[in-house]
Amino acid sequence: MLSLQSLNWSSIKPFPINPRNPAFWRLLSTSSAYPNSIPAENSDSDDSQDSISGRPNNFSGHKIEETVALDSAKLRVDSWISSRINGISRARVQSSIRSGLVSVNGHVISKVSHVVRDGDSVNCTIAELQPLRAEPEDIPLDIVYEDDHILVVNKPAHMVVHPAPGNANGTLVNGILHHCRLSTVCFNPESLPDNIDDDDSSDEATVFPSESSVRPGIVHRLDKGTSGLLVVAKDEHSHSHLAEQFKEHTVKRVYVSLTCGVPSPDSGRVDIPIGRDSNNRIRMVAIPGSALQGKARHAVSRYKVVEILANGGCALVEWRLETGRTHQIRAHAKYLGIPLLGDDVYGGTKHMALSQLQSKNSSSYYGQIHQLVAKLERPSLHALSLGFRHPHKGEDLHFSQMPPFDFAEILDCLRNISSEKV
Repeated sequence: MLSLQSLNWSSIKPFPINPRNPAFWRLLSTSSAYPNSIPAENSDSDDSQDSISGRPNNFSGHKIEETVALDSAKLRVDSWISSRINGISRARVQSSIRSGLVSVNGHVISKVSHVVRDGDSVNCTIAELQPLRAEPEDIPLDIVYEDDHILVVNKPAHMVVHPAPGNANGTLVNGILHHCRLSTVCFNPESLPDNIDDDDSSDEATVFPSESSVRPGIVHRLDKGTSGLLVVAKDEHSHSHLAEQFKEHTVKRVYVSLTCGVPSPDSGRVDIPIGRDSNNRIRMVAIPGSALQGKARHAVSRYKVVEILANGGCALVEWRLETGRTHQIRAHAKYLGIPLLGDDVYGGTKHMALSQLQSKNSSSYYGQIHQLVAKLERPSLHALSLGFRHPHKGEDLHFSQMPPFDFAEILDCLRNISSEKV
């Protein structure tokens, strides 16, 4: 169904070994259920946008009683409260809302998406910090490679990598605990990076300190909606060694995406810093020159058009990362004016896709276009290949996995309209 021969990657056959390594259990167990367990000196790295160094460890009982002052007409209440308490995670605010500790104009609210407007009176108390538990779950895992020290997994779209408030079950970590026959683990939710929203995580590689939470074996992460390859460390040496490779940018990562429109030129290097969007904390934004002002972090992506689709309405684009910032590909794609198909957060909405495709094609294709747009359920992004040095053996490993059915089906629909190799 799917043909990406022009990417020219090499593949390695899965190595189905499943040792029950006790060192992996010790690594996963170096977590704390208490709020003062974040070693600040270890909590920042070049590949982590959601820095947890310097964040207060416990906001329990913190109160605000303020009148909303907005330039815009409206804003979600969880976003507004997060902006008023420096360093707090959106997930923590959402937990407080669900606990009935937030009122607007004297009325208790329960929806995290409740909209506040200029002049509204907000009363909020941050909920007590409750330890989260990661339970082993019998979740099917597509294991590409496994030995005593590492595990390479092909993550499906819609799976969250690690537990967080609002996503305590059904995560990759829950599946790994079951796969390796490990017990329940408690951990401190404040040690998690700011996941921004229940549905959102990080697209690109992020290195985590091994002491911070239940996820020490997770060396990097992919967004919930992104499919593809992820490496997991089974022991402390492997975690440290792989984390250093990510920090030094020696890990080779290739992604493929479907974009709204075709970038011009058809290949290039995007060297634009990425920071949090001040108007929408769910979103990152590429801000030229902002790294010098400390408002964003250095971010570099290389892209290349592989195939022009649907008469220029879309493109199959290959991405190679020099850095690994939160939502890096998605933010850089938006900056280039080619948001990913299905990426509602960054402008690649169904409406945008429909408009773009209809403007490039005759009305005889409108029926096909409506059908393929209706199938968009996530950002069309896949982690195609992953290469790194084995932390114990010292050999270079390279893995690749074709995009899943949903990606391939949309690509086929676009190719049926028209296809031009680049």
